[in-house]
Amino acid sequence: MEEARPLAGRYVAVVGPADAVTPDDHQYAEEVGRLLAEAGAVVLTGGHHGVMSSAARGATGAGGVAIGLLPGLDRNEGSTSHTFLLPTGLGELRNGLLVRAADAVVSVGCSWGTLSEIALARRTGVPLALIDPWDLPDDVGAVVPDAEAAVRAVVTALG
Repeated sequence: MEEARPLAGRYVAVVGPADAVTPDDHQYAEEVGRLLAEAGAVVLTGGHHGVMSSAARGATGAGGVAIGLLPGLDRNEGSTSHTFLLPTGLGELRNGLLVRAADAVVSVGCSWGTLSEIALARRTGVPLALIDPWDLPDDVGAVVPDAEAAVRAVVTALG
């Protein structure tokens, strides 16, 4: 019997900082990417390094697909951990494209760019799970302790 893949056909964005990422956040992001891929999801990121690269590495290492939506026009600026890198030429506006292309968002760590993605997900009703966020209002999304809890929250939200 084939293993259940509760997120088959779903696209889940993993967002987080490119710089000043903690070792824990790298580990969480890689595990989120792996678990999402194992559950059948396509992983979307902002295409750069840090949390984005770690999530892509986890997804592709598990045999999944990781798509990076780059802010600039040069594919060579993205992380090679991704299966596909799509230059958008949109700069920071690519954050909106990333969130709107996703069925759910998992945020790992925080930065100003990540905060914009969290806010866009919240404002547009995209399910959101947060690992290690900044201090945010209680109604932002599910703050979870680890990667397994984040993926469970996404599976539940997309049920």
